[in-house]
Amino acid sequence: MPGCTVLRAEDVAAFHWLPPTCAYRLVAEGRDLPDWHPLRTSDSDSTRKAGRSVAGRCVSEREVPMEELEEHVIL
Repeated sequence: MPGCTVLRAEDVAAFHWLPPTCAYRLVAEGRDLPDWHPLRTSDSDSTRKAGRSVAGRCVSEREVPMEELEEHVIL
């Protein structure tokens, strides 16, 4: 996809912005993925089933008027 960042486990050190829970970071650091991770469960819905997903708890920025966007951003 044009404009997308290509992530590879061997390059994870260059991506300091990846959260500590990112699968790329975990694998690159030799740590285990959580039990609920789809790469372990082979279930694309396992994250939601485990209550670890943001599904249903967020809205698209397209649904928020620009003048109200800052109020919807969680730091």
